[in-house]
Amino acid sequence: MDELINYLLEFGQLNQRQIDLIKRKVEIATLDKGEYFSEAGKIPRQVAFVVEGIFRGCYYNNKGEEITRCFIQENSIMCDYVNFEANTVSSDYIQACTDCTLIVFSRQNWEELSQIIVEWDAIKSKMVQICMYQKSRKNPVISQDATTRYLKFIENYPSLVNRIPLSYISSYLGVTQQSLSRIRKNIS
Repeated sequence: MDELINYLLEFGQLNQRQIDLIKRKVEIATLDKGEYFSEAGKIPRQVAFVVEGIFRGCYYNNKGEEITRCFIQENSIMCDYVNFEANTVSSDYIQACTDCTLIVFSRQNWEELSQIIVEWDAIKSKMVQICMYQKSRKNPVISQDATTRYLKFIENYPSLVNRIPLSYISSYLGVTQQSLSRIRKNIS
């Protein structure tokens, strides 16, 4: 829980009573590798703080191919926020790449905090901007060669390389797993 509170305090000030209230408005949850936090075809109902583990945002293109859009690591807020706020059906998935531990806000509790804590909307706005940026980031520039894209991935996500399946990395980079294996072999 301390990780969440420290994260929130990066975006604004909270007194002890407000911190205690926030702690009462959340639940600890776990998801196993492969499980979904949010699914296409459903309305997102929760906002989560990732305590432990890695998630990926993904979707299916018009050819039915699975495309990984982004990765979400520890100490990050996670949500399909546009659809959460609009209470509309999502077209994306948020899937656990590893076993994960989360601190979860229900929609009701997330909204109640806005009515009770004066600073909450400002804090929430800053967190949501980061969340939206993570999700909106497009895959690496396809005009770059695959090796450059992989090296950029390593630079942006140094702790992920050995923690998630190569299939997710290759999907993110827009290359086959065989190509990714070749690239990894050539640069090591």
